[in-house]
Amino acid sequence: MKKRKLSNQFLRNFLVIFLLAILDTVLAFMLLYFASRLISGSLTKNRYPASAIMKDEYNQIESSAVVKNGGGVQVVDREYRVVYSKGLDTIGKDKLTAEEFTAFLKESKSKPYHYDILYNPKGEFWLIVTFPTSIRLDFSLVYNKEAAAGDFVRAGFAIAFVVLSYLLILALTAFIYSRITAANITVPLNKLGDGTRLLREGDYSARVDLRLKNEFAELQNTFNDMAARIEHEISMRKKSEEDRKRLILDISHDLKNPLSSIQGYAELLMKKTGMIGQELNEHLEVILNNSKRANQLLTELFELSQLDSPEFSLKPVKTDICEYIRQICAELVPLFECEGFKYEFDIPEESVFAMLDTDRFSRIIQNLANNAVRYNPKGTLVSVNLTVQNNRAVIGFSDDGIGIPAHLAENIFKPFVRVDDSRNSKTGGSGVGLSIAKKIAEAHGGDLTLHPDENKGSTFLITISTI
Repeated sequence: MKKRKLSNQFLRNFLVIFLLAILDTVLAFMLLYFASRLISGSLTKNRYPASAIMKDEYNQIESSAVVKNGGGVQVVDREYRVVYSKGLDTIGKDKLTAEEFTAFLKESKSKPYHYDILYNPKGEFWLIVTFPTSIRLDFSLVYNKEAAAGDFVRAGFAIAFVVLSYLLILALTAFIYSRITAANITVPLNKLGDGTRLLREGDYSARVDLRLKNEFAELQNTFNDMAARIEHEISMRKKSEEDRKRLILDISHDLKNPLSSIQGYAELLMKKTGMIGQELNEHLEVILNNSKRANQLLTELFELSQLDSPEFSLKPVKTDICEYIRQICAELVPLFECEGFKYEFDIPEESVFAMLDTDRFSRIIQNLANNAVRYNPKGTLVSVNLTVQNNRAVIGFSDDGIGIPAHLAENIFKPFVRVDDSRNSKTGGSGVGLSIAKKIAEAHGGDLTLHPDENKGSTFLITISTI
């Protein structure tokens, strides 16, 4: 319905143009008429007509003004001889036959010259004044009421046929052009409408290709960009929903195991009321360890939730980050030595200052160190270095251990993503530590990233702005 209305609107517009074209045609003829009347007096051919220089004796004719203005004067006597010729000569003969002279008179209007021919009955000769024609438009409407009635009818039909044919061609041209113009707009609009309809029906992969380079191309690009963003948002929403479900499952799984273990051993102790000694202590130790594990998980989840809260804020102070990292590394040495790890630190001696919440920021390196110890074998080398690049401190934490599988590298900072897919409590942590570390780095205006490395091991980079 919209297409029909738009097409009809174009047809109405071009109908107006059609009527204006007719009016313009009439005005054009009128202007040509008035222009011809306006300049006729200034044209050379009208300033020197044959009547102005006619004499009864042709040898007395003064032709110098005509010749001076590029014209010519010829006199043809009753024997069709050219007895006088000055200037421009388009006859080209000294003697003509009666047929040739008659043909000359008949064809004079078809030549690119203006001929003013006048007969002098006293001298019995024809005076011909010739000028080159500039532009000639031969159109005239002559009416004589003494003409035969049949001629009027035939002439009237001819004129009516020409006028109607002209109007029909003009109307047909306007109609075709209106349809073409309407199609140039309605076709792209229909394609955009189809794309919008697909989006409304849930097909977010819909795109429009108009193959145009006008304003519709800008509209096409805007539509495709909008569709791409919607598709991305929907994809992210689906992925977020999947992550949420996975997160709930992971939390349930990680809490269920220790709580089930606590419940089982507690029920066992209640049934065996007489249990004493080493067996009792072993059961109580299992209950204690599992309760600590559940409590640690809940604490980390609470901390992760705090970091996402809009009310969360840091308490940064101006800190010498080089000295600060050296202190953290010193605290890590007993852990590395106890686990049989090798270590090396490369921290500059000069002072580099940054705004840090020292209690929070230390969690980043501590979590990285705990992961390195948890997942790598003894003898692994852990390296910590610090460099300053473009007013940003870059802290590198790397090891030459087992590395991080490629399929986990992209999601390693998401909660509950662990190198140990089996979620074994003896070989892996909660999977929340790296998420907490990254959020702390981002809260400081920096970032924590996993540096791609084809060599053995893994490298994390912590960036923070310096002052």
